[in-house]
This record gives sequence, structure tokens and C-alpha cells, in this order.
Amino acid sequence: LQYGIVLDAGSSHTAMFIYKWPAEKENDTGVVSEHSMCDVEGPGISSYSSDPPVAGTSLEHCLNQALRDVPKEKHTGTPLYLGATAGMRLLNIADPQVSDAVLRAVAATLKMYPFDFRGAKILSGEEEGVFGWVTANYLLENFIKRGWLGEWIQPQKKTLGAMDFGGASTQITFETRDMIEDPRNEVMLKLYGQAYKVYTHSFLCYGRDQVLKRLLSKLLQAESYQETISHPCWPMGYNKSQLLSSIYDSPCTEKERPNLALNTTVTLVGTGNGNLCTLHVSKLFDFTNCSFSHCSFDGVFQPKVSGNFIAFSAFFYTVDFIQTVMGRPVHLPSDLKDAAETICATSWSELLQKAPKLEKRLPDYCAVSIFVHLLTTKGYSFNNHSFPNIAFQKKVGETSIGWALGYMLNLTNMIPAEKLSSHKSMLYNYWVILILLFVVTTLTSLVTAICLLWHSKSSII
Repeated sequence: LQYGIVLDAGSSHTAMFIYKWPAEKENDTGVVSEHSMCDVEGPGISSYSSDPPVAGTSLEHCLNQALRDVPKEKHTGTPLYLGATAGMRLLNIADPQVSDAVLRAVAATLKMYPFDFRGAKILSGEEEGVFGWVTANYLLENFIKRGWLGEWIQPQKKTLGAMDFGGASTQITFETRDMIEDPRNEVMLKLYGQAYKVYTHSFLCYGRDQVLKRLLSKLLQAESYQETISHPCWPMGYNKSQLLSSIYDSPCTEKERPNLALNTTVTLVGTGNGNLCTLHVSKLFDFTNCSFSHCSFDGVFQPKVSGNFIAFSAFFYTVDFIQTVMGRPVHLPSDLKDAAETICATSWSELLQKAPKLEKRLPDYCAVSIFVHLLTTKGYSFNNHSFPNIAFQKKVGETSIGWALGYMLNLTNMIPAEKLSSHKSMLYNYWVILILLFVVTTLTSLVTAICLLWHSKSSII
């Protein structure tokens, strides 16, 4: 087996994925699988801006696990990558020198390990979207698969759209035949000799954590920064005091920063008002300005969504909460809307009773559910016909969906641009030999049986 390691340095946390694949099947498909994974303790690396070296040391626990999970004799040949996403993109906007210092600290730690370290970089939003799309379609064998005789076949299946919802950004990526009016949203890919025209866009500041910060900023603004303000998206019975610095410490909110000391404390009181929450969450989007024939929001071009989609990361966790904790099905946009309103109307004590282990995130499910409903319907224009085509999933088989696998496949050239139809796997040769042996054995048995029958008949005569 060969191994590869990717560290997904997200805005809210870092996860390490170890992949494995049979060495003799290089350039194969459907054979790379997740060997193991590890969640790094603590927040994302971008949160260590005031002490960059700690960003590096925070990864050591998971890297030590990698030393155990990857056989020792394979260490030096195992590629190791770190990709940072929207949290580091935001830090790079706020202070490029600090983001460089964090990446240097992380790289210094990774170089201390015996793996084949191949770099730590910040992914663009478009890369994040496209690699997530590649991962999903690769795992579902939509590009190419091996037939039962070991031959390569292109399944002629349509690709699946991919929707990612992280801590600081959200991405939508799908194949389209429509004209892509903004060239920044068009990506042409050639995989296994097949060309794909893909639409992709990443919305920075529209990830779960940043949406919640922006929502708080809007609420403070609406109530003129009073000491105590009501929070319609928090449940009745839930109150919390926050420093202004925790709300305005991001490029996503700094334009709305008030002329007040950032060490000022405000107390937010949950009122559980779904309609008022929807009104405030909808203000996070701009649905009015569009210089193209059609936009999603904030003036961003988007063709009509088509085909099936897979929605992962916080999309999955939000819908999973609705289905498992609240016991509500999600088949249509109205199901999502009704479920969000039910969450908003549920008191804090009831929510705690339903899901005590989720206490930290419980207050925000009302706002996040409303956001997911508005994003998918008003933003991306999914309707009663197209919404049921979205599968909310965390994994395909035993492998997590996200950009990490697609990123590694790309950097290790494991998805070639040329066709593989002329290539046969070793299995093909074995099948041919087995079939020939079967035919020869059958014929031999048949001839022997005829001879014995003839001989017995001769004896009787």
C-alpha cells in the first residue's frame, strides 16, 4: 500500500486525513480510500495570529498519530500536504505578514516529521470548491470505473454538484452546459480524457462562524449598541454576554465596527422569534444588484442549478440535527423552513434536554437552519423540483467528503488527463487465465465423461 496525508486547516479547526491505495494500481480509480483521520484539538491555525509557533505545535498530536498509522517503512515515501482555507484567507486579507508567519510556523513543524512534506499553502475559494467536487465524483465513480473484467469503462453517468459550508466560506460547484458569463467562475477540467466545464464560486464571509458574527453585528446595529439587546435567533431562556472585540475581530464585520471601545460588553437575550430571525438573516444577502442575466446573490453570476448535488460539512450537520434531534424529515424547502421555525420556537431547556452533548452549538441551530434555507432557495434557486436532488452527506462509504482527497489526487497526478481505456489492470489477466482454465477443465470433464460412457456401453455389449 501507498499512503498520503492531507491536513485540512479550516477556519474553526484542523483535520488530518490519511489516505491509502494499492501501489500496483497507480492511476487507478475508486481505490484511494480513507485509512484514518484525526481532529486537531483547539481552533483553526488562523486563530494563532498572536502566537504563530503554537499553530505548528497544535498539529503534533495528530502528526504523532500519523507516525503510528502509516507503516514505518513507508514514512519517507508518504506525501504530506497542508491546505489552509477561508480562515487563513481572511487572515491574509487582514495581515499578510502574520498569515505568512503562521504558515512558516506550521511548515517548520511538518518538516520535523519523516514524511515527504510537499508544502503548506492557502487554497483559493475556487480551488476549495473544485477539489470538493472532484472528491465527491471520484468517490462515486462518476469519472471512470473498472469493469468486472478489469477493463476501464467510463460509466456515462452525469457528475454530481458539490456544496460545501465551512466556518468562514461556502462553495457551490457543478457541471453546466450553460454559458458561464463571468470567466472567474469557469473552470475547464480534463480527467481521464473527458472534458468538464464546471461552474464554481466561493462566498467568503458566508461560512457558519462568520455568518453568526455578521448576524450579531446586524442585531447590535439595529438596537443602537445598547448594553442589553434581544436576539430573536437564540432560544428563550438563553442569555450570554459578549465583548465587542469577539464580534468585530474579522474582516467580515470590521466595516460595521462601531465607534465604541472593543472591550465593551453587551448582553444578548434570546427571544426565539423565527420570523424576526429570518428578517435579520436575510439582510446578510444582497439579492438586488446583478449585472448578469442571472445571479445568486451579492451580484455573483450563477447558471441554473441542474442535476444531483451532494451537500457536506455544515450543510450535513445542520440537516442531520433537524432529522435526528428534532425528528423532522427534510425533503422539500418547506420542510427545512418549518423545521427552522420549530427550532426557533423551542426553549433553551427543551433543546438542552434533546441534545445535551451539543450544548456549545445548540443556541445557533435556529439561525443556521434559516440561513441554509435562504442560501439554497433564495440564493442558489433550488425549488420544489430541484431541492430533492440534494443529498446531505458526510461521507461516501468510509471516506469523508471535502476538498482534501481531490487536492491530494491532483498534486500526486493520480487522476490523469489522458484516457485509460487501453489500460487493463492486473485483474484482467487473472480473469482471462481463470476463464481459460474453466473452459479447459469443463471440456476435459466433458470428454472424460463421454469416454467413460462409451466405454461402459462397450462393456455391456
